[in-house]
Amino acid sequence: MRKIILVALTLMVGATFNSVKAQQLNTRIDSLSYFVGMAQTQGLLDYLKNRQHMDIDCMDDFILGLREAFASSSDHHKAAYFMGTQIGQQIANQMLPGINKEIYGNDSTKSISTDLFLSGFISGTNGRGGLVTVKEANEKAQTLMKEVKTEQALLKYGDNKKAGEDFLKTNAKKKDVKTLPCGVQYKVLKEGKGALPTSSQKVKVNYEGRTVDGHVFDSSYQRGQPTEFRCNQVIKGWTEALTHMPLGSEWEVYIPYELAYGENGAGNDIKPFSMLIFKIELLEIIDK
Repeated sequence: MRKIILVALTLMVGATFNSVKAQQLNTRIDSLSYFVGMAQTQGLLDYLKNRQHMDIDCMDDFILGLREAFASSSDHHKAAYFMGTQIGQQIANQMLPGINKEIYGNDSTKSISTDLFLSGFISGTNGRGGLVTVKEANEKAQTLMKEVKTEQALLKYGDNKKAGEDFLKTNAKKKDVKTLPCGVQYKVLKEGKGALPTSSQKVKVNYEGRTVDGHVFDSSYQRGQPTEFRCNQVIKGWTEALTHMPLGSEWEVYIPYELAYGENGAGNDIKPFSMLIFKIELLEIIDK
């Protein structure tokens, strides 16, 4: 079926642009010109359908645009116009959907203002009428993007944030729980007597991680093998705990979301704003 469609498309393109018959290929260069032109269309149909989301039923319009652009290739004004239409399509079909997905996730009912986006894009492109410089716009966009993403995440995961905060508040009142200056809480399960690792040292640990509802999302115990890493190559809460943890210790560590995976979460198991609980055994400081 795909071959039939491709053959039909090839015939349509040929008829619309310049129909060529075999007897018109009088010289080797004639044949080379025709066949090399056709060869360049390999993968074009898939590209137009799947990457550019073009309606293949509008192929005649595509060919008209192709002819006009080809005939006007030396006209700088026309070239600029066609480039504008190309960029406009990329904005509408790729750039804006990508930005909206970054902010709103899979909620297709929400979008930033397309009119204001286009106004800002045009001002940045032609250098006229901009409210700020492009550099300033980039800085403001990053700040606002983070704020809006956080607001959207809170709407969806606010209960998860509150559950973690409530847990830490209650947990801090327990006699056997201590709190580091950074906010990480811990309970000593086994007192170690060895050295404290520095943030740059490599350590060997056994651990189990779970969320506030008790779901185990990672465990070296289940894998049957300890893990090695440098203390500064993990989440901040781990770094803080390990550098206060004597060799040979076993702790239960309670990490606020800000020192874990923040408002973004990680994968499917760790939601945004997740406070995390770890059982950690410090087995070895590898580079002393």
